[in-house]
Amino acid sequence: MTLAFDPAEIDPTDIGEKEATLEMAHEAAIEHVRETAEAAGFGVPVEFSPSELLNEKVDADRDPYYVLGACNPDMADRALDETLKQGALFPCNFVIWQEEPGLQRVYHVSIMKIARLVGIAPENDVWASIVEDTGEFVETFFEEL
Repeated sequence: MTLAFDPAEIDPTDIGEKEATLEMAHEAAIEHVRETAEAAGFGVPVEFSPSELLNEKVDADRDPYYVLGACNPDMADRALDETLKQGALFPCNFVIWQEEPGLQRVYHVSIMKIARLVGIAPENDVWASIVEDTGEFVETFFEEL
């Protein structure tokens, strides 16, 4: 399969890549990320631990890794008004993984920017405002984190 672009040439800002490091235990980091996401305007309707699942199912011996699937209902509704395909990228995820005991990485990419990059979302003013508005929620999240 040939991609239409070279992923190595993508600027992290093109996909809304953000990350932070938290100096705390993994479970405390999950709770802190959940509370911060909710305070920034996201709900958290989905969450799970891929590491627990993989460790159980295939004896993967993975370090703690957790996904919080966040959503701002107004933004999700606006996005679906523009393209029903956007649901394939829902929800917005905040990922927390343990780099070492007491040190957690929080990672996020913008599903709205990625949708535009891969052609799911339209290149129009409405989508640009959705990208901008969701970006403000994410900025608030990382400032408060």
